[in-house]
Amino acid sequence: MLGGRIKEFLKDREKKQLCENFISLSLLQGANYILPLVILPYLVRVLGPEKFGLIAFARSFVQYFNILTDYGFNLSATREISIYRESKERISEIFSAVLTIKLVLLIFSLVILTIIVFGFQKFRKDWEIYYFSFGIVVGQVLFPVWFFQGMERMKYITILNVIAKLIFAVSIFVFVREVSDYIYVPLINSLGFIVAGILALWIAFKDFDIYFKVPNLMVIKRQIEEGWHIFMSTVSYNLYTNSPKFFIGILINNKSVAFFSLAEKVVNILRQLINIIFQVFYPYLARMFKESFKTYTKEWFRLFRISTGISMLLCAFVVFIPKSMFLFVFSESFLPSLSMLKLLVLSLPLQCFMNLFGMQSMLILGFVRAYGFSYVFFSILFLVILPIILWFSKSVFLLIGLILVTEFMIIIYRIFYLYKKGILYALFRYSAYSRK
Repeated sequence: MLGGRIKEFLKDREKKQLCENFISLSLLQGANYILPLVILPYLVRVLGPEKFGLIAFARSFVQYFNILTDYGFNLSATREISIYRESKERISEIFSAVLTIKLVLLIFSLVILTIIVFGFQKFRKDWEIYYFSFGIVVGQVLFPVWFFQGMERMKYITILNVIAKLIFAVSIFVFVREVSDYIYVPLINSLGFIVAGILALWIAFKDFDIYFKVPNLMVIKRQIEEGWHIFMSTVSYNLYTNSPKFFIGILINNKSVAFFSLAEKVVNILRQLINIIFQVFYPYLARMFKESFKTYTKEWFRLFRISTGISMLLCAFVVFIPKSMFLFVFSESFLPSLSMLKLLVLSLPLQCFMNLFGMQSMLILGFVRAYGFSYVFFSILFLVILPIILWFSKSVFLLIGLILVTEFMIIIYRIFYLYKKGILYALFRYSAYSRK
């Protein structure tokens, strides 16, 4: 019975491709899930809170440059590639324009990095850490994730990212043996990303028969305009997710960064399990919407049920995790992270709803400005309140509470917006109808 249903499901070419993409991203996130669970406890024990916190702070700092160089292309360019993927000439044009813009932004980022690192004592004393960490930005610019997602060929992302993760994992155990080896951690991580990025470019040109052409100003301008609103929302969201570690490091200390970072890393590992589904469904739902609104709502509701259920189960698992299990994996010196983890994990279902009522609905339906505004407004509000809370309270727990409240407010805004547009009712009405 079940086998027959699976065979029937896979007869549909679209659904078969969806399954292949899901399996590919599952393998990728499996690597993202398993390897950190092996490496993270090892690094925590070898480096200790101070150096682990320094590396986490440096990573959060260079993440701002990742935000800039991404420019929202992971959504805007993915959508364009998905629509025009049958035209080699058009996707070559899009590919060339996006890559050119990202390389220009990379050079600009390096200049800004240099000014900040050598202009402030806090950064200057550990300048090597920041430059070694910046290699991650170089690798991300070279790796055209947006291209492979648009072409719905996630297996390439899987293979290359697993290679990068394995290089990092093996090298960590070989070269990082004591606290003084902390400087190798960002260097090894960056080399893994750069190798994967170079291989990804080679595959894009070789296997997809695209070519690089110097883009004219009109094409570049169009890509910048296409990505602008998404860039603003992405910037706001990433500033919101990245800034806590940065401000903790500036206003408290590196040990507090280490405790928060460990909790955040565990939550992010769990979040990747849900993001697999969202990454697979986004281009699929975008095409379904163009074909039929009812089909789109049916698949959206399928996504709603799956992602909500998984996020709730993962959240419950972490909330009830015993202290003994935490100490078995991590060291006693990181025990403050456990309380932070149990509070921060409540963001899992909130992040799920943010995506469902944002990227998977507002963005696909064309409400790009409202989608961007929901991030921009609440992220600015968050960034205004964040340093005030840390300055006066020095409390990471109040910071986590602010994160949860901000995510809840974003969800409320998006639901209310879809309700006013008459979409919220339609999503659930057509979905319920289609299941009868």
